[in-house]
Amino acid sequence: MLHHLRDKGPWFRAKRFGYGAGLPFKWQGWALLLSHMAMIVGLSLLLADRPFVMLPVILIIALAPIPIYAARTEGGWKWRSGGRGSGD
Repeated sequence: MLHHLRDKGPWFRAKRFGYGAGLPFKWQGWALLLSHMAMIVGLSLLLADRPFVMLPVILIIALAPIPIYAARTEGGWKWRSGGRGSGD
Protein backbone atom coordinates (compact mmCIF):
# COMPACT_ATOMS: atom_id res chain seq x y z
CA MET A 1 0.00 0.00 0.00
CA LEU A 2 2.83 2.41 0.75
CA HIS A 3 4.15 2.09 -2.79
CA HIS A 4 1.07 4.05 -3.95
CA LEU A 5 2.23 7.00 -1.86
CA ARG A 6 5.69 6.91 -3.42
CA ASP A 7 4.66 7.34 -7.05
CA LYS A 8 6.30 10.40 -8.56
CA GLY A 9 3.25 11.83 -10.31
CA PRO A 10 1.21 14.83 -9.18
CA TRP A 11 -1.90 14.43 -7.01
CA PHE A 12 -3.26 17.98 -7.39
CA ARG A 13 -4.12 20.10 -10.41
CA ALA A 14 -2.45 23.45 -10.76
CA LYS A 15 -4.63 26.45 -10.05
CA ARG A 16 -5.52 28.46 -13.12
CA PHE A 17 -5.43 31.76 -11.23
CA GLY A 18 -3.20 32.58 -8.28
CA TYR A 19 -0.66 30.61 -6.31
CA GLY A 20 -0.89 27.11 -4.85
CA ALA A 21 -2.62 23.81 -5.47
CA GLY A 22 -6.03 23.23 -6.97
CA LEU A 23 -8.31 20.29 -6.30
CA PRO A 24 -6.93 16.75 -6.14
CA PHE A 25 -7.39 14.43 -9.09
CA LYS A 26 -5.94 11.23 -7.57
CA TRP A 27 -7.11 9.31 -4.53
CA GLN A 28 -3.86 10.09 -2.71
CA GLY A 29 -4.58 13.81 -2.99
CA TRP A 30 -8.14 13.36 -1.75
CA ALA A 31 -6.91 11.23 1.17
CA LEU A 32 -4.34 13.88 2.12
CA LEU A 33 -6.82 16.75 1.83
CA LEU A 34 -9.62 15.02 3.76
CA SER A 35 -7.32 13.78 6.52
CA HIS A 36 -5.78 17.26 6.79
CA MET A 37 -9.23 18.82 7.13
CA ALA A 38 -10.34 16.16 9.64
CA MET A 39 -7.28 16.80 11.81
CA ILE A 40 -7.90 20.54 11.88
CA VAL A 41 -11.60 20.17 12.69
CA GLY A 42 -11.00 17.41 15.25
CA LEU A 43 -8.28 19.27 17.10
CA SER A 44 -10.24 22.51 17.09
CA LEU A 45 -13.22 20.73 18.65
CA LEU A 46 -11.01 18.93 21.14
CA LEU A 47 -9.21 22.11 22.20
CA ALA A 48 -12.18 24.51 21.97
CA ASP A 49 -12.05 25.29 25.69
CA ARG A 50 -8.32 26.11 25.56
CA PRO A 51 -7.84 28.80 22.88
CA PHE A 52 -4.23 29.62 23.82
CA VAL A 53 -3.28 25.99 23.25
CA MET A 54 -5.49 25.59 20.19
CA LEU A 55 -4.02 28.45 18.16
CA PRO A 56 -0.40 27.19 17.91
CA VAL A 57 -1.49 23.56 17.51
CA ILE A 58 -3.88 24.40 14.65
CA LEU A 59 -1.26 26.62 12.98
CA ILE A 60 1.31 23.82 13.07
CA ILE A 61 -1.16 21.24 11.77
CA ALA A 62 -2.38 23.63 9.06
CA LEU A 63 1.10 24.51 7.78
CA ALA A 64 2.92 21.18 8.18
CA PRO A 65 1.74 19.47 4.95
CA ILE A 66 2.33 22.48 2.68
CA PRO A 67 5.59 20.99 1.29
CA ILE A 68 3.65 17.85 0.31
CA TYR A 69 0.97 19.89 -1.44
CA ALA A 70 3.64 21.90 -3.26
CA ALA A 71 5.62 18.84 -4.32
CA ARG A 72 2.52 17.00 -5.57
CA THR A 73 0.98 19.82 -7.64
CA GLU A 74 1.38 19.43 -11.39
CA GLY A 75 3.70 22.15 -12.61
CA GLY A 76 4.63 23.15 -9.06
CA TRP A 77 3.54 26.23 -7.20
CA LYS A 78 3.96 29.45 -9.13
CA TRP A 79 1.84 32.49 -9.83
CA ARG A 80 -0.66 31.84 -12.61
CA SER A 81 -2.76 34.48 -14.30
CA GLY A 82 -5.14 32.27 -16.26
CA GLY A 83 -3.13 31.67 -19.41
CA ARG A 84 -3.05 28.25 -21.06
CA GLY A 85 0.48 28.52 -22.43
CA SER A 86 3.78 27.80 -20.72
CA GLY A 87 4.25 31.47 -19.85
CA ASP A 88 1.21 31.61 -17.54
